[in-house]
Amino acid sequence: MLKFLKDWTLPVAMLAGVLGYLMFANFAFLEPTKPFMNTFVAYLTPFLIFAQLLLTFCRITPRELLPSPWHGWLLLFQAVSACALTALLIFVWMGGAYKEVFEGAMMCLICPTATAAAVITGKLGGSASSLTTYTLLSNILAAVAVPLLFPLVEPHTNVTFFSAFLTILSKVFPLLLCPFFLALLFRYYLPKVHQVLIGFHDLAFYLWGVALAIVMAQTAKSLANSTSSVEVEVLIALAGLVTCIVQFFLGKKVGIIYKDRISAGQALGQKNTVLAIWMAYTYLDPLSSVGPGSYVLWQNVFNSWQLWKKRKKEEKMNNVVA
Repeated sequence: MLKFLKDWTLPVAMLAGVLGYLMFANFAFLEPTKPFMNTFVAYLTPFLIFAQLLLTFCRITPRELLPSPWHGWLLLFQAVSACALTALLIFVWMGGAYKEVFEGAMMCLICPTATAAAVITGKLGGSASSLTTYTLLSNILAAVAVPLLFPLVEPHTNVTFFSAFLTILSKVFPLLLCPFFLALLFRYYLPKVHQVLIGFHDLAFYLWGVALAIVMAQTAKSLANSTSSVEVEVLIALAGLVTCIVQFFLGKKVGIIYKDRISAGQALGQKNTVLAIWMAYTYLDPLSSVGPGSYVLWQNVFNSWQLWKKRKKEEKMNNVVA
């Protein structure tokens, strides 16, 4: 049973979230009458994201954080593409039809690299340390860009841009960067704690599964309560597919130039969709969370195909040697 759950954590978590979205929604974002429960549920998903990043960063040594030229090109694409969609929403599409489609696409582009991407990269034969460096840099970029862009896209009544910027910054920036600095603190000043955290090899993966179930429940709830047409929802999912294809393709093309095709492809293409869905649901139109929600499916279908292809190649080589 444990092996089944480990092998199929992604579909199990997604299915659990969708089928049980009423129960999970109560855990995540509803407002209970009890003050204690209200505080608990408000920080559940961010806590899970924080814990995943902390466990991931604990495995990084500072000397491994060497920048590569492809890091800069991919960060530039991540920033420029998100800014371009923001400008489109502000000056062309503000208040227009299919606004949620562009918001979903923007969320898929600005979202940082998944914490689990290093694992997939290693299995595919890429550089896990180089990808981890980009993961950190993309988190820094998202921590700065999200507070700047989101208030422009979804302005709130009686709330100034600067106030909205500070509010989002105060929530996103610590969530993405504090785990890194805390990991460094443990490494140099609390080595015993650091060693204990390193020992939890698979814990980040299972925490990710729990968080995925919760945010998928929120996506299902948004779809169930949405007054939008099925056409809009399908278009948002297709926007997720398009951004997934573009980012994997571009990442691999840039990686070929710098002889790091696998790492660059996973860095730009594999996204922290749990974080993306949470940010979209919290700061944008909740329906836009369908974009990163569908991205979960698209990127993992592609990753499964890559792993299958590599496994077949290895089996073929083993047969030749034998």
